[in-house]
Amino acid sequence: MNNHKLTSAEYLFVGSMLFGMLFGAGNLIFPVHMGQLAGAHFWSANIGFIATGVLMPFLALIAFGLSGSGSLEELAGKVHPVFARIFTVLLYLTIGPAFALPRTATVSYQIGIVPFVGENQTLILAGFTFLFMAVALLFSLKPSKLVVYIGKFLNPVFLAFLAILVAVALVHPMGSIAGSLPQGDYVDHAFLTGFKEGYNTMDVLAMLAFSVVVINTLKDLGVRDVTTISVDLLKVGAIVVFLMSLIYTLITWLGTSSLGQLAVSANGGIALAQIAHGYFGPVGGMLLAAIVTFACLKTAIGLITACANTFQELFPGTLGYKAYCVVFAGISFLIGNVGLTQIIVLAVPILMFLYPMAITLILSSFASSLLGKDRRLYRWPMVLAGVAAFGDALSVLPKGLQGTAPVQALLGCYHQLPLFSLGMSWLLPTLAALAAAAAAVKLSGGKQ
Repeated sequence: MNNHKLTSAEYLFVGSMLFGMLFGAGNLIFPVHMGQLAGAHFWSANIGFIATGVLMPFLALIAFGLSGSGSLEELAGKVHPVFARIFTVLLYLTIGPAFALPRTATVSYQIGIVPFVGENQTLILAGFTFLFMAVALLFSLKPSKLVVYIGKFLNPVFLAFLAILVAVALVHPMGSIAGSLPQGDYVDHAFLTGFKEGYNTMDVLAMLAFSVVVINTLKDLGVRDVTTISVDLLKVGAIVVFLMSLIYTLITWLGTSSLGQLAVSANGGIALAQIAHGYFGPVGGMLLAAIVTFACLKTAIGLITACANTFQELFPGTLGYKAYCVVFAGISFLIGNVGLTQIIVLAVPILMFLYPMAITLILSSFASSLLGKDRRLYRWPMVLAGVAAFGDALSVLPKGLQGTAPVQALLGCYHQLPLFSLGMSWLLPTLAALAAAAAAVKLSGGKQ
């Protein structure tokens, strides 16, 4: 069996493709807003954000390679088949038509179009989201061309536009980081708050979905050996880690330094628009529109492709790949017209529930690769992570739901858990369960 060795150019293109699919809407708006809130505690918040926004997705990619799984459902099936099906559907709906996919269109509209037409333009929003999703759908119908579309064209163009804005800001900063006051939880818990803020990128969830796309791309390029695929994933992941860490740091710094001339904005989209206008005037709006639209478009293409592939495999005999692409693009168009703020509010509780379980699945995969394929390494930590994460999700429900008697009764119990006030009550119980499972496996010799 022939096994192709990738060239440096192929590693770069695959890495660029993966980075392009990951780096989209939230990757731009959340770090800049975090930078404004973190102020002088910029570095601590940034490191926390990179931990969940970069390192955890990288570990997800490596865990996928080590597990030898061909899909997310197969990987999650090591916990239980029923859990695997439910978790896979919830994850793909979250990064797909329910939240992340429509967010790519609404962020592009909010940053690229609203400064020119004003707020509350319902028909313009509908027209823009329809055109955006139509273009993303057109590219998604030929998934074999992803490396060309994203890795060789869309991603380099996006990086070029972003580099112009960041370069000018570095030469002429709006203010000093040292003189910027941190706000809210960033005053005393900058790292943990940044860590939790990284959930909003959805990149751990997205990487669990995109890992299959990357593995299939490597196979299309002629890589067949399982060990070689794992090594190639490590190299491709290293490219993504470098690019994302660098860009997150620069964008977060951009937000912090802007406090020298701007007030803290309501969200990162507004902050980016103000910064671009501050440096380039009206031309800045067009520059930012290009940056955001290219960033979001390439992510939308990757999300439609990944979701359509997965649902076609999960539910064979229902719809074909192209039909699922059309369905997901259509649903995203409808939800996108709800608006950016509403999408973010509704997404947060879901992310607080899914993210800890996704991280737990990654940690269990590494433990299994070291200690043997024993289901206890997956089941014990996942049970505690799921139970604790449910409480974290309840704590960020919209006020109308959070104020109901049943939710308040449950929250009264969850308040006893450590780190609950920071929305991370899942962390210590999960690590304890993983340690206990590892000890049990060692004592029993494990199931190889």
